[in-house]
Amino acid sequence: MKKSERTRQLIIEQAADLFNEKGIAGTSIDEILQAAKVAKGCLYGHFQSKDELAYASAEYLLDKLTTHRNRLMQEQKTSIGKLTAFAELNTNPLDGSFIHGGCPILNFAVDSDDTNPAIREKVRSVVSQTVKMLAGIIKEGVKTGELSPSINADEIAVKMFATLEGAIMMSRVIGSPLPMKTAVKAMKKELSAYSLI
Repeated sequence: MKKSERTRQLIIEQAADLFNEKGIAGTSIDEILQAAKVAKGCLYGHFQSKDELAYASAEYLLDKLTTHRNRLMQEQKTSIGKLTAFAELNTNPLDGSFIHGGCPILNFAVDSDDTNPAIREKVRSVVSQTVKMLAGIIKEGVKTGELSPSINADEIAVKMFATLEGAIMMSRVIGSPLPMKTAVKAMKKELSAYSLI
C-alpha cells in the first residue's frame, strides 16, 4: 500500500468510528481531522466531500462486519452451527471492541434513511444479501436432512435478522446485553425445534 493509500485508509477508519457512534450529521470535519491527525487539505485531497467520506466509511464498516461474520459462519460445518454462529455474532452489543459505536447496519440505515441514498442503497444491499444467505443456509439444512422440511426458510431468515438487529438496538438503548441474550436464546430454541439431528 502506498503512503497516500495508507493515509486515505487511516482517514476512513478514523471517520468510520465517529460516523458510526455520532452519526454523519453529528460528526464535524474538525473531529475527523483531529482523530485522523491530518490537515483539511489532506482530507479534501482524498475526498471531495463529507458525504463521499461517509460513504467510504460506511462501506468499510459494513465490509468489515460482513467479512468477520462470514469467517465465523464458515468455520461451522452444519447449517445449525452456521445459524447459531450468526445469532451469537454480537452477544454483547455494548462491547465496542470489534466495531466502535454499535452495529453499522442499524446505525447507517437510520442515519441515511432520507438523507443519503448511496449509503441507504449500500445498507439495503447488505441486508438483502444477509437475509438471502440465511435462507440459503436453512434450505441447505433441509436438503441435507438436518432441518425439518416444515421450516419456512425465507420467513425464519427475515425473523432472525430483524430480531437480532432489534435486540442490538434495545440492548444499546437500555444499556444492558439482556435483550440480545434473550433474542439469541429464543432463536436457538426455535432452530432446535426444527432440527432433525
